[in-house]
Amino acid sequence: MRASRYFILGSVPIASALVLKNNVGRLPALGWNSWNAFACNIEESKFLTAAQKFIDLGLKDVGYEYVNIDDCWQVKDRRDSNGRLIPDPKKFPDGISGTAKKIHDMGLKIGIYSSAGTLTCALYQASLGKEAIDAQTWAEWGIDYLKYDNCQFPSNWNDKCDFCVWDDDRTSGLRNGTCTTSKNLCAAGYDYGASNTAKRFSAMRDALLAQSRPILYSLCEWGLAGVQQWGNATGSSWRATGDISAKWTRVLSILNQNSFYLNNVDFWGHSDADMLEVGNNLNVAEGRSHFALWAAMKSPLLIGTDLAKIKTDDLKTLKNTNLLAFNQDPVYGKPAMPYKWGTNPNWTFNSSFPAEFWSGAYSNGSTLVLMFNPYTATKTKTAVWGEIPQLKGGSRYQVTDVWTGQSLGCVQDKLDMQVGAHDTAGLWISGPCTGKSFSG
Repeated sequence: MRASRYFILGSVPIASALVLKNNVGRLPALGWNSWNAFACNIEESKFLTAAQKFIDLGLKDVGYEYVNIDDCWQVKDRRDSNGRLIPDPKKFPDGISGTAKKIHDMGLKIGIYSSAGTLTCALYQASLGKEAIDAQTWAEWGIDYLKYDNCQFPSNWNDKCDFCVWDDDRTSGLRNGTCTTSKNLCAAGYDYGASNTAKRFSAMRDALLAQSRPILYSLCEWGLAGVQQWGNATGSSWRATGDISAKWTRVLSILNQNSFYLNNVDFWGHSDADMLEVGNNLNVAEGRSHFALWAAMKSPLLIGTDLAKIKTDDLKTLKNTNLLAFNQDPVYGKPAMPYKWGTNPNWTFNSSFPAEFWSGAYSNGSTLVLMFNPYTATKTKTAVWGEIPQLKGGSRYQVTDVWTGQSLGCVQDKLDMQVGAHDTAGLWISGPCTGKSFSG
């Protein structure tokens, strides 16, 4: 499947991006979200623990700042007499505003959750038709971030036609994308910004913008309704796909899908590949690949594991300052992109073997290169300077290992590396240089 088919579907001029005060949303969000670790089993102490772990483990020092409450934080079956959402007093005895103050006092920010429907995914009170009062409530509570889901909306809000959601047939090994929605597809050239889905999510955008407090708006519309066309004008980030899980095959599938949407990413707008599963049922190599590629795509990086139990190797991955610096680059907003698929021909849509060779420009004049190994055995991966778009004409470059920070010297023409199963090699390439060649 040629890349243009995906990029044209989602192309949005950067001039239409949602720009907030105080640079909120200009760069991908860095933080933690409760869902992947705890689902509905939440209470205030878990968020205060996560916030304290940000400090104790050095995560705050490398840029993580949002501590986000997901679903199930409310009294389930009602609002108060003024129509306001009610925090569950057993889970949050001082209310959400009390929790927010405690987290703000630690120098961090707090997020909340709702849905563009009548109920949330866990069937708590949601915000469709109540956008103004809910946005006002969250602003008064001191909320800094909203994750806005796509559950439980009435049938009169269904879209008139469907966006073609692409997936691959992993059972047959089909290499070309297959449209999983085959009925009632929208006509070519359809303006998905006029869809009912876009209208539901835009209503909350307008309500948030009416508040004096800037609140980062994270759309969780599951990659539907052609969001790559309108997400950038609606939120600071928009989900590119359905939900992630702590399964390696699901991480691969989301990587494959989002790799075809990266032309839409720049300052103020990020195609969200969903929360991180590092520390949740992935081995160390898989966690490294997951984190490296999410960081390179400039997806928001929201940790989803119990930080009170995190293992040393996973914490080391999440704190990699080279990858965080690329994700948070204040000069270049564009992500790294695939320059060669590897196993399959370029532009092949297949989540078993997504793009394996990635590169992107960084503000200090260097280039990030990632080489991903999707196989279950160690493979030799070769970075060829002449294939990397950011390297123009030089034959010798200074190379540093992204994971270790070790200099690999001045390398001529290419570099071979042994990359373990499901792992990813990362390189900073700068220069050209004139030193002695390193034999890689």
